[in-house]
Amino acid sequence: MLELLQDRPGITGPALADELGVTTRTIRRYVVTLQDMGIPVEPAAGRTGGYWLRPGFRMPPLMFSAEEAIGLAVALLNTRTSNTATLPTPVANALGKIERALPQELANQIATIREGFRMAENPWPESDAFPNPLVLATLIQGAMTNQRCWIRYGRPDGDLTDQTAREVDPYGVIAYYGRWYMHGWCHLRKGPRTFRVDRVRRIDLLPQRFEPPVDFDIQGAIMQSIALTRSGWDVEIVVDAPVEHVQRYIAPPTALLEARSDGRTRLYCTSDNIDWFAWRISEVPFPMTIVRPDLLRTRLNELGQRLLAVDLAVAEPAGAVGA
Repeated sequence: MLELLQDRPGITGPALADELGVTTRTIRRYVVTLQDMGIPVEPAAGRTGGYWLRPGFRMPPLMFSAEEAIGLAVALLNTRTSNTATLPTPVANALGKIERALPQELANQIATIREGFRMAENPWPESDAFPNPLVLATLIQGAMTNQRCWIRYGRPDGDLTDQTAREVDPYGVIAYYGRWYMHGWCHLRKGPRTFRVDRVRRIDLLPQRFEPPVDFDIQGAIMQSIALTRSGWDVEIVVDAPVEHVQRYIAPPTALLEARSDGRTRLYCTSDNIDWFAWRISEVPFPMTIVRPDLLRTRLNELGQRLLAVDLAVAEPAGAVGA
């Protein structure tokens, strides 16, 4: 917003809202925030209105040491999800501004880092959705100040015809393997819900306040949501061991564990990859009963047969001929 005010003195509130993808009410809140920071944003006189920076005001330049500039560049490059992925647009813009503002020698060092920077491949390639920074900041602000938010929530493919307007009380925001999640009370669904922040298309803070649950565990709530919202199969297993023993091998968001009155553990979740889940559950060293699905029982038996075949092949002496 500061850049727009410096480049286009007298720009109107609606024009600022269009440029930044927010509402005019949010623009008014931004003006107050900037004024509180000591930046002289002044409304223009007249029927059409507009905003100016007081004549003579100039933003001080940002100055970085070599270590700070390189540290920033590495941190920004880490937002990529793979070696072939492009940087999210706001991150690429920020890195470009840093490079242009640096002495040539230091800019060349950062260019070398950019070209030679390599990272391990992400085992979850779809976890590459970078949220709108303004949306993320507003959600975190709402969670910190216990302030209700209005959001427009959409599909992951960006289909504009399938969006819902909701009022939510954001209890907390957390990053998990490249994705940002918000958990809170959804007034549309009248219950707690977890939202992907990158699917929030628009947001605005509302004047209503809320009281979050006492001792709320944001990580636990989101791990539970992830464990139960995968598409595919509903999984339920009874493990012949107490919860404190089973949780050494299985923990959210892979599955949820529930203590039974008979001392055993109920393990339940949803899974979109039953073969992977069969391999994962095979690490649990306790007897278990597969309640559902039947396909999981089949996949575990197949996995066991393959492992037995490996053992037999190793046991035969080299050069042995089968009967």
